[in-house]
Amino acid sequence: MARNKINEDEDLEESFDVNQLKRLFSYVGPFKGKLITAVVIMIISSGLSMLIPIFMKNVMDTVTETNFENKLSADAAIEKIIIYALATLAITIICALITRAKIKLTNEAGQGIVYNLRRELFVHLQELPFSYFDDKPHGKIQVRVVNYVNNLSDLLSNGIVNTITDTISMVFIVIFMLYLNVKFTLIVLCGLPILIAIVLFVKSRQHKAWQIQSNKQSNLNAYIAESVNGIRVTQSFVREDYNTDFFNDLNGEARSAWLGAVKYNFILRPVIDNINVLSTAIIYVLGIGWLAKGDVVITVGLLTAFTGYVARFWQPVMTLASFYNSLLTAISYLERIFETIDAPVAVKDKEGAREMPPIKGDVEYRDVHFAYDDGVEILHGVSFDVKAGESYAIVGPTGAGKSTIVNLLSRFYNVTSGGVYVDGINIEDVTIHSLRTQMGVMMQDSFIFSGTIMDNIRYGNMEASDEDVIRAAKTVCAHDFIMGLEDGYNTQVNERGSRLSAGQRQLISFARAVLADPKILILDEATAAIDTETEILLQKGLSEMLKGRTSFIIAHRLSTIRNADCIMYVDHGEIVEKGSHEELMKKKGGAYRALYESQYDFLVSGSPAGRA
Repeated sequence: MARNKINEDEDLEESFDVNQLKRLFSYVGPFKGKLITAVVIMIISSGLSMLIPIFMKNVMDTVTETNFENKLSADAAIEKIIIYALATLAITIICALITRAKIKLTNEAGQGIVYNLRRELFVHLQELPFSYFDDKPHGKIQVRVVNYVNNLSDLLSNGIVNTITDTISMVFIVIFMLYLNVKFTLIVLCGLPILIAIVLFVKSRQHKAWQIQSNKQSNLNAYIAESVNGIRVTQSFVREDYNTDFFNDLNGEARSAWLGAVKYNFILRPVIDNINVLSTAIIYVLGIGWLAKGDVVITVGLLTAFTGYVARFWQPVMTLASFYNSLLTAISYLERIFETIDAPVAVKDKEGAREMPPIKGDVEYRDVHFAYDDGVEILHGVSFDVKAGESYAIVGPTGAGKSTIVNLLSRFYNVTSGGVYVDGINIEDVTIHSLRTQMGVMMQDSFIFSGTIMDNIRYGNMEASDEDVIRAAKTVCAHDFIMGLEDGYNTQVNERGSRLSAGQRQLISFARAVLADPKILILDEATAAIDTETEILLQKGLSEMLKGRTSFIIAHRLSTIRNADCIMYVDHGEIVEKGSHEELMKKKGGAYRALYESQYDFLVSGSPAGRA
């Protein structure tokens, strides 16, 4: 199976990092009141429930005294038994009500913590630069926001409270057992060193196993997301069988990793059960033997009560073991969650950044150099000056740096050196929000969100009225095809606009950019998927739209940019030529002229023309 970003395992922490856990518990702060209340009432419940074995002891001793020792009359014995039964019933009802209140409090707190954690994670994702998403399969990002955070829910809602209350319950139980019989208590406690030794043995192996499982689950989710998004390509190239084989490999790895991890979770429960049964059996054997020898300290009631406490002693131990398992599982997820939250926001407001004043539209690039994370420089000293209201077209071969130039203007990336200025202000000195709200951007990928067409266009300006939306659609010649749909502007479209053609999606994206009413408009391959007839109509509307606005138009179809005030031919990250269409066409052997003529000859003859 070929290795790629989908099935490439992420780096793992070498050991259990307690700091991850401390950091998680820092989210508990706003809900401390509810959790403390839950702990207090559960301690009360635990204390009350500790009386029940004592009641059982007294009942058994009462029966013994009545039937065998004749110390009590039948009526007196029945009266005592009824009192203990009513007391037991009352405690049971009180504990049930307390448990109900505890469940409500812990669920509210746990879900509140999960809500805040997921919100922080999502908000941070909104701020991360394009480079972060360029480098990671989107399915691996999604699984962190949804699945990994969900897996922390039970740990946070019940684990914290149960751990505290069960620890206190264990102390209560040990005190009651010591009160009843010290020897029996020591026998029970002898099982703890065995349990601790097993826990220490499996700890590192269990942590490692759950890390591997989270990796394999992440790989599987990433591939499912990619496969759903690319289903049309898959079916077009008849790749279903290959994709199924690839999926089966990933699915098998996820299953094996899960089985390998969960086996460690199942180790502790049978160990605790066996220790419980063994210690109970030893107590019965010794107790009955001592009782037969006439030991006055040992009674039937004492044996009944003590074995009741033994069972109760191992219940919180079982709960703590379950919490420990959840903890190790959660740590493997926390590593990925906090790794995302800690991802640096490379493009952000610098300290003291001010609001961008209303933009007039002057744009200047001063010796701009830019390199992505790999250090390979994409732009080499790009400089040009655009006056407000001018339209600049950027053309050139694929990978020349055209989109990078306009992405720097929107501050999707930071320049490596040099500067980009709007109205004489370095854009790194102003807030990103105040800058981008005055720009309109239409990128190569015409992304359509699930919802109505009206909502998708209004995404460019959430305050716009329906009339404004319709006016923007008419400007870009989208109105006619929209009205031809079953519900017009209220037609529901699926995620990524799968019901629409590529050209229709681009027209909606175009209307979205127009609705923003920007002073600077960036069109990156805006007409690439539009047919020639629609393009001619679109040009008429855009000519009015572009008036008074600074615009940057990237296009491979040169017929769309002939009327631009200036055309820049970019190659290998440098501006090779610059001028109007007429000026550039006068340059014999010029790069722009050669590109234009090759396109013209292609349209006329159907094949690229050779250069003379």
